Amino acid sequence: MSDLLERLRARGWRITPQRRVVAEVLDGDHVHLTADEVQARAAQRLPEISRAAVYTILSGLVLLGEVAEVSALGRAKRYDPNAHPPHDHLVCSGCGTIRDVHPTGDPLAALPEGERFGFTVSGVEITYRGLCPQCAPGLSHG
Repeated sequence: MSDLLERLRARGWRITPQRRVVAEVLDGDHVHLTADEVQARAAQRLPEISRAAVYTILSGLVLLGEVAEVSALGRAKRYDPNAHPPHDHLVCSGCGTIRDVHPTGDPLAALPEGERFGFTVSGVEITYRGLCPQCAPGLSHG
């Protein structure tokens, strides 16, 4: 059973065939699929699943905090099932490849009290942008 399915069951989320197939499609490390990619893969397993059902399920997973929406500048949103533990993303500005990254340290420490404008900060999302090895051949990668 996928990690996402296990987390959903633990939360008491009713596992319908449509929800199961979407969770199975999203299973894995460094998975960042668009809604259309999720729908296409889900339809291979469950042909009767509709596009609307996939979008509704993805929205529900995001609202639950079990899947994160990741934006890749000018590209379709992608869905990351590895919402626990929270992490940041490295996005290629060329091809849109997204990788999960886990920097050390407290990212909130980089935001001084004077720059918080009275907000009680509950979370931090950081996106690092650059070129992946395939989009920047010959450049030093380190």
